[in-house]
Amino acid sequence: MNKNIKKFETIDEYINTFPKNIQEILGRIRQIISKAAPGAEETISYQIPTFKLNGNLVHFAAYKNHIGFYPTPTGIETFKDKLSQYEVAKGSVKFPLNKAIPYNLINKIVEYRVKENLDKK
Repeated sequence: MNKNIKKFETIDEYINTFPKNIQEILGRIRQIISKAAPGAEETISYQIPTFKLNGNLVHFAAYKNHIGFYPTPTGIETFKDKLSQYEVAKGSVKFPLNKAIPYNLINKIVEYRVKENLDKK
């Protein structure tokens, strides 16, 4: 493993490594998740921002050309029609930085994931 790679301990540390415009996007996503999942724990997992609530809830991350959002396979499957314009994989979606970030959709997915995780109790 490259010893020069930064190990993040907080979401703030992660967000602060990006340019201001990306920090604003990441900060807004963080706020949306926090509001939709008020009891969720903020952490870093896989070196990206993660929220946990009765297990893994969602992850998100910034890349050169997109924001990665990871709401687990069920989050992707449940919203596949609304996510059809984006590049999706089994448990992830890429929101291109050259298009508007669908914050309302992110909120709906997080609300779904909160209900799903709380129903597991």
